[in-house]
Amino acid sequence: MRLKVVLFLILTAMATTAYAGPFTDEMSKCLVRSTSEADKTLLIKWIFAAMATHPDVKALSGVTPEMGEQLNKETGKLVMRLLTVSCKTETRQAVDFEGDDTFKASFGVLGQVAMQGLMANGEVSKYFSGFEKHLNAKELQRALGKKQTEPAAPVK
Repeated sequence: MRLKVVLFLILTAMATTAYAGPFTDEMSKCLVRSTSEADKTLLIKWIFAAMATHPDVKALSGVTPEMGEQLNKETGKLVMRLLTVSCKTETRQAVDFEGDDTFKASFGVLGQVAMQGLMANGEVSKYFSGFEKHLNAKELQRALGKKQTEPAAPVK
């Protein structure tokens, strides 16, 4: 039963926040320090595949059940390495002194760090700013109660 709870906490950690005490902070630092860029990329892919299972976005993704299972397998190996080898001492201390919520907080931090790498990518940034061309600046200024600025007169 406890294993199921721990696994649930790890799986939901990316989307939740929890109290982080000093031992959880040390565990978080160890998780981040102990993951390579390839590990972080794996986590990003796993998060994407998990989100792609939602019925509202499933059609937008090409993630097959086989791909998802492979990502689950690789992510499981990564989590086991982190918890039982790389950060064994930090994990044990955090759980002993601060409880099972330490998984949420620590893996939440790791997920945030991994996502920062994704968001820093130029293509991702470009896509995220793509909606701006569909905004109406004048309407937005009116809605916010701002005076509309007049364009500067051309210099002759």
